[in-house]
Amino acid sequence: MKKPNNQMVLSALGKDRPGLVDQLTRVIYDLDCNICDSRMTVLGGEFAILLLVEGPWNQLARLEGQLPELERNLGLTIISRYTEPPGALEEALPYTVDVVSLDHPGIVNSLASFFSQRGINIIDLHTTSYAAPHTGTPMFAVHMNIGVPAGIRIGELRDEFLDFCDGMNLDAVMEPYKQEF
Repeated sequence: MKKPNNQMVLSALGKDRPGLVDQLTRVIYDLDCNICDSRMTVLGGEFAILLLVEGPWNQLARLEGQLPELERNLGLTIISRYTEPPGALEEALPYTVDVVSLDHPGIVNSLASFFSQRGINIIDLHTTSYAAPHTGTPMFAVHMNIGVPAGIRIGELRDEFLDFCDGMNLDAVMEPYKQEF
């Protein structure tokens, strides 16, 4: 039986420019490690990278040892942390939440507070600001995946959430997560 690989999370931030992903992922590949999961995006003029890297412990240690040089060569700030696959969590139902509204401070915090107070884990969250077509009105959109504990009554939760959103003038949808084929 093959021993499972070890895992490391890398977070990197630096001035956006072509070639960053190529150069960083080349080092990981050359060390016989694998990128299992990733998020990469441009925020302002900065490029943000989150990677879950998997490999034998000695190769991850070599990668960790190369991080200071990578930071200098690529102009990135890199943070690493060893991690483990998630353990058995409480049984939870996967749901998606989409919210759109006029842009104003506090939307993400209010949503996070709503779910936190009910013991609901936010698994993934994306936001964006944009100008509405035709009017140019500043808009804000949130998309999140949440894990609803099996003991929570979905109908009641949905009603509470939609009432909460109505009170904040947020247009919202909460529905079961559907795997895309």
